[in-house]
Amino acid sequence: MADQPAIRVLLVDDHQMVRQGLLYFLSAQEGIEVVGQAENGLQAVTMVEETRPDVVLMDLAMPEMDGLEALRRIKADHADIEVLVLTSFVDDEKVLAAIEHGASGYLMKDIKPGELARAIRAAARGEVYLHPEAARHLAQAHHPGASDREEPSPAILTEREREVLELVARGLSNQDIADTLTITLKTVKTHVSNILHKLGLESRVQAALYALRHNLVPFDEI
Repeated sequence: MADQPAIRVLLVDDHQMVRQGLLYFLSAQEGIEVVGQAENGLQAVTMVEETRPDVVLMDLAMPEMDGLEALRRIKADHADIEVLVLTSFVDDEKVLAAIEHGASGYLMKDIKPGELARAIRAAARGEVYLHPEAARHLAQAHHPGASDREEPSPAILTEREREVLELVARGLSNQDIADTLTITLKTVKTHVSNILHKLGLESRVQAALYALRHNLVPFDEI
């Protein structure tokens, strides 16, 4: 761990007390470095360019530019930067929009400090991290346009692709999946890409939610 570069985190919240609390806690965590703070989405977009974080920890309800628009812009320009939503409410429409825009996870502000650190580390590894309540809302919700078309059936996946999808939904990284199935990392990446293409999905989070909706994994295993 000591020879690994620290995970660079940008904090985005319009409440200074929230930012200071997060800064105080995260600064004490091994392997995590807070590289900047922003008080609205507009500042966040600018500071991403300046600080190049690995993970952006961002609220949704903010002045000047809300978190959803900031998320959209950040992911459009920097697909490799992970964005974790940290908010105080679960709203079906906003949660869905966040995931559609490429959020790596959705956390509630009542999250325990240790779990927050784990979520940041998971996001940096490209893993899915959802608050259980958010996962339930998302799994039961429909994506935009869902009423106009049926989702593809899991039956279109090969047996191996289905195994990979279930492990993605359980939050395993590509390397963990490779180790579990005794296959190469390159093969895992190919399977994940094929799964997303076949199911018409855009991210690992969407894949995890698809697995929940189709009962491939139980809620308590995501």
